Amino acid sequence: MNPQDTFFVRIAQRNQETDDIIGLELRDPNGGNLPPFEAGAHIDVHVAPGVVRQYSLCNAPSERHRYLIGVLRDPASRGGSVAIHERLEAGAVIEISAPRNHFPLKAGTRGILIAGGIGVTPMLCMAEALHASGTGFALHYCARSEDRAAFRSRIEQSPYRQQVAFHYDDQGDAQKLDPVMLFAQAGSDDEIYVCGPSGFIEWVCRAAEQAGIPKQRVRYEYFSARPVDTSHDSTFDVRIASTGQVFHIPADRSITSVLLEAGVDIYTSCEEGTCGTCVTHLLEGEADHRDVFLTDEEHACGNQFTPCCSRAKSSLLVLDL
Repeated sequence: MNPQDTFFVRIAQRNQETDDIIGLELRDPNGGNLPPFEAGAHIDVHVAPGVVRQYSLCNAPSERHRYLIGVLRDPASRGGSVAIHERLEAGAVIEISAPRNHFPLKAGTRGILIAGGIGVTPMLCMAEALHASGTGFALHYCARSEDRAAFRSRIEQSPYRQQVAFHYDDQGDAQKLDPVMLFAQAGSDDEIYVCGPSGFIEWVCRAAEQAGIPKQRVRYEYFSARPVDTSHDSTFDVRIASTGQVFHIPADRSITSVLLEAGVDIYTSCEEGTCGTCVTHLLEGEADHRDVFLTDEEHACGNQFTPCCSRAKSSLLVLDL
């Protein structure tokens, strides 16, 4: 199944994991198997017309009968998480995409999994996969407090419980995560996986750099975009290579919004540069990269960018569309 294809699932269970996080179990309405997935994969959830959000699958990849996701109620919600919390109950049928994976595990290599808050969801899936394959790993789960650690009971009942360490902001310094010390003790081939708020990811990545861990061994996935100062945004033009059409992009609108309004077919999802769905080849011009999906090296290459949030440093961008 193409990741852009969609289908319907039924919410079989809804669990209140913490005050602001719910877990949803999704199943085929007819009792059939769902498309397979690998650790690190996520799905698009069509919350409402024009509102599509991404959620990591957090159950074992061996399970074909269900998907599990965790949804944080975000106070700054743009219509996604709040709608899910307030409207979607057990029994509801919702539209989702096939799974796709931009955060894969490296097979057969010991992993250090580091989660901040709701960033634990892909790490649970990874822990299940690593345990099933007999590959060594350690999971470090950082949360504000014990009662805000989603899926804690599931972890404590899991066969890999002894490989998990909890770290709480409201408890003593001795139990808090010290990434510099952690990485100093890491094996020379260990792969680092981190997911959580942008500041948390950057904190862990800086510690890995201080420890001399090569960037290619540090893998991460953002759940939200970095804050961007848009006060100095200006206008520019975009040309479609296949047709020669030129579109003017106002300072207060995204490239994708202008193109979609004009009928140019470009698939989008998160609309903030986290999921990679809209990555487009750039044939001419210099992009002002604002995504957290592409790496620094990919930004430097200058041949692809995310038109949902990124803009232009040059007066014209030519897109391979």
